[in-house]
Amino acid sequence: MKKRRLGNSDLFVTELGLGCMSIGTEEKTAREIIEAALDEGINYFDTADLYDFGVNESLVGKALKNVREQVVIATKVGNRWNADKSSWTWEPSKPYIKEAVKNSLKRLGTDYIDLYQLHGGTINDPIDETIEAFEELKAEGYIRYYGISSIRPNVIREYVKKSNIVSVMMQYSMLDRRPEEEALTLLAEHGISVVTRGPLAKGLLSEKLLEKASEKGYLDYSFEELSKVLPLLKEKTAAARSFTEAALQYNLAAQAVASVIAGASSVEQVRSNAAAVRSNPLTEEEAALIKEWTKANVYQEHR
Repeated sequence: MKKRRLGNSDLFVTELGLGCMSIGTEEKTAREIIEAALDEGINYFDTADLYDFGVNESLVGKALKNVREQVVIATKVGNRWNADKSSWTWEPSKPYIKEAVKNSLKRLGTDYIDLYQLHGGTINDPIDETIEAFEELKAEGYIRYYGISSIRPNVIREYVKKSNIVSVMMQYSMLDRRPEEEALTLLAEHGISVVTRGPLAKGLLSEKLLEKASEKGYLDYSFEELSKVLPLLKEKTAAARSFTEAALQYNLAAQAVASVIAGASSVEQVRSNAAAVRSNPLTEEEAALIKEWTKANVYQEHR
């Protein structure tokens, strides 16, 4: 599987990464999914301390123990579970980040994290303090590089201006083109990679189409609009390929994108996603038509 450089780092990540949130908590199943990803040539595995109260990190660490030096492990920090684990609070402070990284390292069974990401962020955070925490962790050897997981334009601009992030994880798909307006060009100009999530728009851009649609629609698409645009997109982009292929290739066509993170709850999904990423890239004409038929969404709330 092809690899792309992650920002200005020396990490080269496969064009498809495994989003580990959906691998479940049963060790045998989780291991089978991760091993299938390895078999497909995937080297990029994304988890978070929030997922399943840390169990996800433990499962990922165990499954990757024997290939640790050949893979890129990314995890996230910033969401702190309360005592009874019924909810969590946002905690981007330096003391918490420096405490949390040690717990993640222990669960992952490793002495370093390749990519440590802030799992969210607001413009009201103590951003300088947060950056200082990541820089110290890098200097101390606990992490190799750091990034953020955010689609908020104002937050992204602050980190571009003040930090040494190598990547921004953000939701991006044919139906969610918000990154195009304010993020993709900015990040490309600064040598910062985008890692995308949600490329199939909650299954709407898969072969199941409207089976996955909510009556409330999706983002600024009403259900009625989805009923019209999804069959059109499928007909025009998936004549010689699956709809999943077209959706993943749409993400990979963006200059700033290094990897598409797709979740999988089965071995079959891993293999299907890998085949989609190995398929032919979109032509310029296909990409232009997709943009003509879909909305150039703009990020408005919680900037």
